[in-house]
Amino acid sequence: MTEDRTGSRTKDRAMNDTTSGTAGGTGNRKDDHVRHAVDQQHRGPDAGRSSDHSASDFDSVNFVHHALAGIDRDSVELAVKTPAGMWQAPLYINGMTGGSAGTGKINGELAVAAREARIPIASGSMSAYLRDPSLAGTFRVLRDENPDGVVIANLNANATADQARRAVGLIEANALQIHLNALQEIVMPEGDRDFAAWPANIETIAAAVEVPVIVKEVGFGLSLDTVRRLRELGVAAADVGGRGGTNFARIENERRSRGDYAFLQSWGQSTPCCLLDTAGVEGIDIFASGGVRSALDVARALALGATTVGVAGRFLSVLMEQGTAALVEEIGDWLEALRRVMTVLGAATPGDLAGCDLLLTGQVAAFCQARGIDPAPYSTRSTRT
Repeated sequence: MTEDRTGSRTKDRAMNDTTSGTAGGTGNRKDDHVRHAVDQQHRGPDAGRSSDHSASDFDSVNFVHHALAGIDRDSVELAVKTPAGMWQAPLYINGMTGGSAGTGKINGELAVAAREARIPIASGSMSAYLRDPSLAGTFRVLRDENPDGVVIANLNANATADQARRAVGLIEANALQIHLNALQEIVMPEGDRDFAAWPANIETIAAAVEVPVIVKEVGFGLSLDTVRRLRELGVAAADVGGRGGTNFARIENERRSRGDYAFLQSWGQSTPCCLLDTAGVEGIDIFASGGVRSALDVARALALGATTVGVAGRFLSVLMEQGTAALVEEIGDWLEALRRVMTVLGAATPGDLAGCDLLLTGQVAAFCQARGIDPAPYSTRSTRT
């Protein structure tokens, strides 16, 4: 996007696509995203709407308590097998940022936390580096600070195979995320407006890179039809990235001078609903992210069929407000709490949680009814097993 001194734009952008965040280019936008994402941790992703922003569809997914189901805590094993190898726990720091001096520093601190907590970490979108190689260090720091850990590259679906290989090579990535963010782009003043090539691009990239490809939504959810199509395109894992976490429609709307796209802030499906919608799909792993607030939400997501669970906004908020050491402690607390929840449920492995009984209520149950999913069998899974 270009703009002259009088404010006129090139014809590839609508006249009303104005924002306070474009003057400094990509760097300003990345810094804006971090600031707004942290703010949402305090006000909630749906602040500004009439609903209670603390509510979550995860609260409509509850374990049936069986008082004699408990096992020895020391027998609980958190390791999970993913397309990107064995991970020591079903938890990872999801892609957030990079592309400016400030966000490069954040990436370095996140990488240290991932290294110390021994969990994987994903990069934010590396498209900025592809446009400006001088920004490479803001992403390369993920590998420099975490030389032996699992690091995941991240690009948008407009990328070419060559660009994907460059991104993977820069950080010696163990996997590649391709993020889907059509709704964010539509609201973003300087965003893309053409998404027709995405499926073909994804298929080309999946065949071209030597690491597993994970396709993730950025907060609006993946449907059953989408996941099936991703499997056909050669994708190894789909991160459902459901509504309930960082709301990028709201972020981009707040970057607009008129804020005229507020009506899209409630778009999409929540993470629990996405997991229920995609349950039973074979040939592709399902990852979960979006609105994960605690170790209990991690357990709920795993019980709904996720292989592993990504967290971004909550961990970013802890890092920005309390520092790296506090984030390492926070992640450790989550992993210990997850282990204890699994102990009470009698789940010796994360996969065992998929056999635990669940009560699906509220909006989640309503979603199931609308999509032709019977919630009743989830409440008696242990008996049937």
